[in-house]
Amino acid sequence: MGYDLLESAIFHDGTSEFRDPMVPKAGESVKITLRTAKDVVRSTVLIANGKEIPMKKLTKVSERNKTNRFDYFEEKFIAIDGINDYYFKLECDEFTAFYDVLGLSTGHDSNYNFKVTSGYDTPDWAKGVVMYQIFVDRFYNGDPSNDVVDDEYAYVGGHVSHANWEDGIADVDIRRFYGGDLQGVIDKLDYLQKLGIEALYLNPIFVSPSNHKYDIQDYDHIDPHFGVIVNDVDDVLSEYDNDNTHAKKYIKRVTDKENLEASNKLFARLVEEAHSRNIRVIIDGVFNHCGSFNKWIDREMIYKDAEGFEPGAYVSKDSPYRNFFKFADNTDYCRNYEGWWGYDTLPKLNFEDSKELYDYILRIGSKWVSAPYNVDGWRLDVAADLGHSKEMNHQFWTDFRKSVKSANKNAIILAEHYGDPSDWLQGGQWDSIMNYDAFMEPVSWFLTGVDKHSDNVDMFLKGNGKSFAEAMKHNMAKMQTQSLLVSMNQLSNHDHSRFLTRTNGRCGRIVSDGMKGAEEGVNIALMKAAIIMQMTWPGAPTFYYGDEAGLCGWTDPDNRRPYPWGKENAELIDFCRYAIYFHSHNKALKTGAFKMLIAMNNVVSFGRFEEDSKIITLVSTAHSDMEVDIPVWQLDISDDDTMERLLYSYEDKYNVGKVDYNVEGGSLHVKITPESAMMFRVKKNRV
Repeated sequence: MGYDLLESAIFHDGTSEFRDPMVPKAGESVKITLRTAKDVVRSTVLIANGKEIPMKKLTKVSERNKTNRFDYFEEKFIAIDGINDYYFKLECDEFTAFYDVLGLSTGHDSNYNFKVTSGYDTPDWAKGVVMYQIFVDRFYNGDPSNDVVDDEYAYVGGHVSHANWEDGIADVDIRRFYGGDLQGVIDKLDYLQKLGIEALYLNPIFVSPSNHKYDIQDYDHIDPHFGVIVNDVDDVLSEYDNDNTHAKKYIKRVTDKENLEASNKLFARLVEEAHSRNIRVIIDGVFNHCGSFNKWIDREMIYKDAEGFEPGAYVSKDSPYRNFFKFADNTDYCRNYEGWWGYDTLPKLNFEDSKELYDYILRIGSKWVSAPYNVDGWRLDVAADLGHSKEMNHQFWTDFRKSVKSANKNAIILAEHYGDPSDWLQGGQWDSIMNYDAFMEPVSWFLTGVDKHSDNVDMFLKGNGKSFAEAMKHNMAKMQTQSLLVSMNQLSNHDHSRFLTRTNGRCGRIVSDGMKGAEEGVNIALMKAAIIMQMTWPGAPTFYYGDEAGLCGWTDPDNRRPYPWGKENAELIDFCRYAIYFHSHNKALKTGAFKMLIAMNNVVSFGRFEEDSKIITLVSTAHSDMEVDIPVWQLDISDDDTMERLLYSYEDKYNVGKVDYNVEGGSLHVKITPESAMMFRVKKNRV
């Protein structure tokens, strides 16, 4: 009995109420607070950096112990330079226990010690910030004059083409352009501001021949097809011509100095317009590889005769860019270069053999976060793949961080990463990650039983609260608190199926199931439950454009459909606006501590709490009504408190009418309908 009570009551994490300062400097005193069950623990020892420090039991904690269910212990340690790790040893009358990131146990695994790196700050503005990801070509066409035209150039075995906004997605979509651009983003900033968005993440916007632009052609300039075309020619490829040396229209558009400068100026205006609305801007950095159109390699001969450009490494073995890449031969036309994952359109960059390349990319890192562009950070594509060795990878990201932070100390560095990110999240490299393992994947399994690609279905995981909680706890433990609070929590993005499509509970791809298949059998109730979870989970909730409007889609390329302007699900947009508002106006949901309260079959409930801000989330995947008792006492919510229901989603409806609930015996008794979610907060004292 004593162990079970202690397991429910005990709490510590890296947020400011339990670790002060949350991120210490080397040599600074750090106050650690541990909460335990009242009168269960005889003594507590803080074991910090290998040293045992007996903790003092506090005698005056009335303001933090309204329920009179807890004891509080405090002690300090001096932070060392680098990673500080610590855990707790508790002596009770009947047992000895240990407490770490995974929770209470009778054994101890040092892999799960609490950790904090001295001086490892992440930007305060990014903690819990609400982001919005835009795949620019598919968001909004604000300037038709810069559109790609049919037969403008050749790419990946065919001519590029312009698609109408209402056209469906093709099985092979990489050469089709819908015309979305930066002016379109500017035109819709008021919409995004009204939605409550606080930061934009733009997929790549630099010069590139594809619609996704992960094959960069010129890192110094914004693509004129997204920007401004001042100078042009009336010329396109013939039906039989796949030689881009004849693509005069494209060459003119992407090499003309006036086009490039005008496009950069437009982007600077976009950032300025966003900042005037208190919206930050993050851009995509693709530094592991470039594109075969890049001027450094120039496989397509785009720059071969253009004024002011050196010969590319594909054009001549004497190219100044030869050591930017690895080649298998020494012939004049060095065709056998290394491509990322073997793709010849994605030449892998060779940082080991070129200091010039290394320094250039560092300069790019600082350039775009500096005036006149003033970008607020980078999202790093396939960041763990950069370089040809772990040593080079870590050294580069260490130097990249120094370059970026010296130019803009408040810039965020977010990396795309699958698997354990802890090697990069120790203070000197990334700030955080796109949070697949500790958000997107577990949420998808729990609510839909489908993986993030819609490639696998596992009904054992659907509604499996215990599996969900264990997966989350294990993966969250790999991030320090300051990284977790800025992690990019997405339900969908450009690499995975749309979450709304996953709610249909089946596998599918556009080539086999078509666009209609992605829209059939979807469950809006589960989509709204996912959004409530997203808005209340630790991290930065990030919408993929169109998710708020009910956009469906299998994985790439179907997940990149144009935004359905004029055909939006208006009710879902309004629901998202409310959910975002509650997130942004409750401090606990930005920087508060997190505690799982219920994790059982078809039901999870968790709390976020900080000082006077306390939020409870309840989610049901059941197909029938349920009655649930939420142990809110674990957040020090007393029977004198009134809980106010802020948001309730169910079926195809939602309710924001505030309803009061009383707390009785330390529990919140709730009747919840099938496939629904609720958000509560402490309202006021009843006495």
